[in-house]
Amino acid sequence: MAEQPTAPACAPTTNPVPGASASGNPRAARAARVPRILSIAGTDPSGGAGIQADLKSIAASGGYGMCVTTSLVAQNTCGVREVFTPPLEFLTAQLAAVFDDVTVDAVKIGMLGDADTIRTVRTWLSEHPVPVVVLDPVMIASSGDRLLQAEAEQALRDLVPLVNVITPNIPELAVLCQKEPAQTFDEAHEQAANLAASTGTTVIVKGGHLCGQDAGNTAVFPDGTCAHVRTPRLDSRNTHGTGCSLSSSLATRLCVELLQHTEAAEHTEAAEYTAEQSVLTSEDTHRALQWSTRWLHESIAAGAGLQVGSGEGHGPVDHAARARRLEAAASAYPWHHLLATTDSEGNTLDGTSPERLLPVSPVPAGEAVVKPAGPWTAALWAAGGETWHQILDLPFVRALGDGTLDEDLFAFYLDQDALYLRDYSRALATLSARADTAEAQVHWAAGAHEAIAAESQLHEGWLANRARLGGPSPITMGYTNFLRASAAGDDYVVGAAAILPCYWLYEEVGAVLSSQNHADHPYAEWLSMYGGEEFAADVARSLAEVERAFEAASPAQRVRAAQAYLSACVYEREFFDQAHRALR
Repeated sequence: MAEQPTAPACAPTTNPVPGASASGNPRAARAARVPRILSIAGTDPSGGAGIQADLKSIAASGGYGMCVTTSLVAQNTCGVREVFTPPLEFLTAQLAAVFDDVTVDAVKIGMLGDADTIRTVRTWLSEHPVPVVVLDPVMIASSGDRLLQAEAEQALRDLVPLVNVITPNIPELAVLCQKEPAQTFDEAHEQAANLAASTGTTVIVKGGHLCGQDAGNTAVFPDGTCAHVRTPRLDSRNTHGTGCSLSSSLATRLCVELLQHTEAAEHTEAAEYTAEQSVLTSEDTHRALQWSTRWLHESIAAGAGLQVGSGEGHGPVDHAARARRLEAAASAYPWHHLLATTDSEGNTLDGTSPERLLPVSPVPAGEAVVKPAGPWTAALWAAGGETWHQILDLPFVRALGDGTLDEDLFAFYLDQDALYLRDYSRALATLSARADTAEAQVHWAAGAHEAIAAESQLHEGWLANRARLGGPSPITMGYTNFLRASAAGDDYVVGAAAILPCYWLYEEVGAVLSSQNHADHPYAEWLSMYGGEEFAADVARSLAEVERAFEAASPAQRVRAAQAYLSACVYEREFFDQAHRALR
């Protein structure tokens, strides 16, 4: 037997090019083939685990789900009550029914129960190989209860070398390695490295059973290398079916990666295409694990909102949380502030006073770090309260603050920010040329200089050695076109109001996040830049100029300017959120 490696030093591998995953790849714009994923597992009538969770996870991850039932399980969020295992002949009949009619792209294996079932599935897959097989070795529940007969453990070990990836929890990893359960990531990585080396199978170390703030997952490869995906630990009781959900999502995303190889081959001369190009790489596995880990984290965070279960057990995750978020983000309905003509009391919004400028936000804005310069900018701040709190609650902003934001998401954001600043500088320069006072001209011109200087700094710093998309996203393009058009329009006050949120909201976000900044924070430099006193002074000067412009404007101009301000606030929210839409 080959010498087994010790635990490798695990750190995130080089991040993929932004947009390299299927969700962000230009090829995704075409009608890509949907991978066909078969789950072989037990049931959960409460819908949170087993094949029910598998089918939801497969659909959420971009696949077409099918299932073969190994066990009928009477369970709910509180635990298992009874298990009925159908005859092996019926298991074989189910497998034959699927494989006789459907080309299976990937298989996820869950609860098998006993040695005979394991051997039946092993024999079938040996005779009917599929490109991707992910094994979730359902052996020990989160409660510590054994779910697999002791005599079946060796049969499961014999199955491991035949699969591509195995996703044990920490107690299951210990049983497979015949060791005591790991207490740290280093110990778990060592056990996984030994198992991967001896079986040739990639092992996923899941941090949920470990302690510490990082509850992420690590892919440990047979060659001893590994790739870690960080994710912050959540204080949630909605963890029922997380193992099932991760493994079935991972099977789907691995298949997505493999299908991209196939698509590439279709556009490659046959002489140039090799068999190695049709094999999953460690980079493929890392990308798939990133996607599935992020998706599951969002699903766990949203799980309590389902209100499924008595609360005495562990509730399910919300498998559709990502889909609903993206559906809301994709809405093309006109923004409500552009349609409002009266306030909640029926008063016409005619711009004759700050009280009759905009509808008051249903969510109080709270106190701004940089105070409004007068009644007009105070009205703007109050009207944008709901959008402001939506920004603070974005997954991107929360993860940026606590330092758990994945670097590829931050790189995507910075890439777009560099493109944004280039055109934002042009909008400021246009506004400077149209200002009616020397002080305003100097202020906006200085802002234009700082914006283009910041863009150059991004190129020289963070983005210097990173692959870039090379062009603006639809959100970046929409936002910058809106700003440049507003700055060049008929009303100076409209341009000034449209420019303001980039100053004001960035400062407010920076002030909130700076409280979490520290010397070892991975994004300390960015947090310091936008939470500093110098930028706050620039924001205050911008507020004073916008207040002056509102005071000098006509009522109709004020209404248009206020609408432009709120539109820019919405664009700010979309800008912060876009990395999660593109790469998740």
